[in-house]
Formats: sequence, structure tokens, C-alpha cells
Amino acid sequence: MTRSGNTFATFARRNSMLIILIALYILVALTARGFMSIDNQLNILRTIAVPGMIAFGMTLLIIVGEIDLSVGSMVAASACVLAWLVSLISGGAFEPGVWHVILAGLLTLGFGASVGMFNGWLRNRFMVPTFISSLAMMATLAGLANLITDGTPIESFPSWYYFIGSGRIFHVPFPVYLLLMAFVVTHVLANYTSFGRSVYAIGGNAEAARLSGLHVNRTRTWCLVITSLFAVVGGIVYSSLLNSGNPTIAKGMELEVISAVIIGGVSLFGGKGSIWGAFVGVLFLGVLLNAMTLWGFNPYAQQVVRGVLILGAVFINLIIDRPKASHG
Repeated sequence: MTRSGNTFATFARRNSMLIILIALYILVALTARGFMSIDNQLNILRTIAVPGMIAFGMTLLIIVGEIDLSVGSMVAASACVLAWLVSLISGGAFEPGVWHVILAGLLTLGFGASVGMFNGWLRNRFMVPTFISSLAMMATLAGLANLITDGTPIESFPSWYYFIGSGRIFHVPFPVYLLLMAFVVTHVLANYTSFGRSVYAIGGNAEAARLSGLHVNRTRTWCLVITSLFAVVGGIVYSSLLNSGNPTIAKGMELEVISAVIIGGVSLFGGKGSIWGAFVGVLFLGVLLNAMTLWGFNPYAQQVVRGVLILGAVFINLIIDRPKASHG
């Protein structure tokens, strides 16, 4: 095979999902009117902003060999906790002050971080698999959201609060900026810091990493905290979009996030993956959902088609990547 052929094969193996995403873009652009408009592309980015941010944290967590199934419930619980705190701190004011919202937001972020630390403590102290602890936390947080709100949305935010979820800067939705900032931060963490190198080393072989002097337990806990914090930010964005703390939001988001991460090439066995791959995976799902809406698919049919195409994309990714594995 020529050098150019080898180069293309290497590129295809490393960027298989990007190639699939480009092919999907071309297909939808040719068959769905208005898909390539600037407004529609910005709408796609706005739609994937929250699951995208959480997917970046989940990428670090899965690479290190753990998982968090409670992120969807954390989004709902944090939105409800925030709305409840704003009401409590402001004394139920019709138009809470800026500092009321900021203080409530900081306390909610602290709540999210404490949940991540608690899951890390269970993992490190009692060796409870994060699959189990986060599954229990998923139910606990969902119950907490309903307990705080009594099953009904809490409307306690000031009039300017809508900007976080619906405002625009230079015509670009504000959540898109949050998505890009989350991408930059996690990309730098994963690729240009000792923390990122520890994440990959621990995911590849935790015992070897421990013998090398790496702080395995601390790194795992930080990954859990980062993922929880992104879920809290997602709850803030959703509470702004709805102007309330609603316990029913983000149901099933953990499956969407994990699907995007796996589609992006992150191994569920740990030690392999990238933030860029997670971004491609979540964008693939966003484009797919947007395309089916423009094509006029029945909402129930969308779920079926989406599941089949996700499975197909994962298989194609594995098939393309197989030669690399056989030579490794």
C-alpha cells in the first residue's frame, strides 16, 4: 500500500466517527430544507450544550475506569435545589436580588461537589462500584427533587435569569459558550496536565499506576466531582430555560450522555478516549435528532431509528478500529 493509502487508513481509524458525522451532515443537507442555515446549526449546538458538558466530564470518568448513572437526576435535583434556595434566601421575594441567585448558585455547586465526593468516598473506602453507588444516587436525587418541590415546579427566579438558558451574545446562544468553555477546560485537563496523564494511566492499569506513585483514589474522586459539577451547571441552564426548578427535567439524560461518549470512541473498560471524540459523539446525536425532526419522523419512530443508528455507528467505529487493535 502507498504512503498516501496508509495515511488515509490511519486517519480513518483515528477519526472514524468524524467521517460518519460528515457523511450524516451531507445526507441531511441534501434531504432536509433549512438544515444548514446558521439558525438551525446554532439551535443544534444549543440543544447539545447540557448533555455535551456532562459528556466531557463523563469522558474523564469512564477513561479512569468509573461511571456515573446519576447525572440526569443531578440535573433535575440541582435545578430544584437552586430554585428552593433562591426562594429561601430571598425570603420569597417576587424579584430576588443578584446576590441571592449567586449565593444560591454557589451553594448548589457545593451540593453537587459533595455528591461527587461522597460517591468517591464510597468507591475508595468501601470499594463500592460506582455503577452501584451512582445507581442508588440516581434514585435518591430524583426523590430529593420531588421532595423539595412536592412534585410541582418552583418559580422563584428574577426576570433577568432567563439569559443563562435563552440569552444570546453576538447572536450565539449563551449555553453554546458554556459548552465551548467546558470543552476547552476538559481538553486541557486531559491532554496537558499531570491530572490528565494520571486519568489515562489509572484507567489503563490502576494497580500499576498506584505502584508508580499516582494518587488513584484522589483522581477517581476528582473525576466524579467534575462530572457532578457539569451536571449542576446543566441544571442551572435548564432552570433558566424553564424559569423554574422542575423535578421532571433531564429524565434519561444519563443514557444520552453515555451513548455519546461511547460513540465518540471512549472505551467502557477505561484507559482510552478523548474529549474531542466525546464532542463528535454528542454532536452526532444532536444532528441525528434535528434531522429526524426536519424529516417529519414520528416521535416514537425517532426513538427506534435513533437507537438503531447509534448501534450501527458504534459497530462501524469498532470495525474501522479493528486493524489498529490487531497490530497493537
